[in-house]
Amino acid sequence: MTADTTEGGHTAHHPAAGAPAHDQEGWHAIAWPAAYHNVRRLQARIVKATQEGRRGKVKALQHLLTHSFSGKAIAVKRVTENQGKHTPGVDRDIWNTPEKKMEAVLDLRQRGYRPRPLRRVLIPKSNGKRRPLGIPMACAYCIS
Repeated sequence: MTADTTEGGHTAHHPAAGAPAHDQEGWHAIAWPAAYHNVRRLQARIVKATQEGRRGKVKALQHLLTHSFSGKAIAVKRVTENQGKHTPGVDRDIWNTPEKKMEAVLDLRQRGYRPRPLRRVLIPKSNGKRRPLGIPMACAYCIS
């Protein structure tokens, strides 16, 4: 830890290194231009590594992108600010407040995720034909 002296003679402690503590900030405090820039930069690096045939680098960059705060925040924003934002998922929860959105960003983890099965239903189209629709289902053997 490093210490800086402020005007009143008090010592202010700032962490020397490490990830920023985003849990103290709110949804509206996220620097969206910087988040979009970070994600776009990582995506560009993934494309470049793919074109060069560097599969190990691609995998490492994908891991960076999916585990970054910016990537998670933009993913939650895309889900909560689109046309279907009022539709609940399998857990019947809707992220409609800034607090719930921030909680979702902080709770996104790869570990412990178990995909739920989909039930295929044919729904009618405007031209008289039918198209398949996958509906997420919660079943007794899937819930952990």
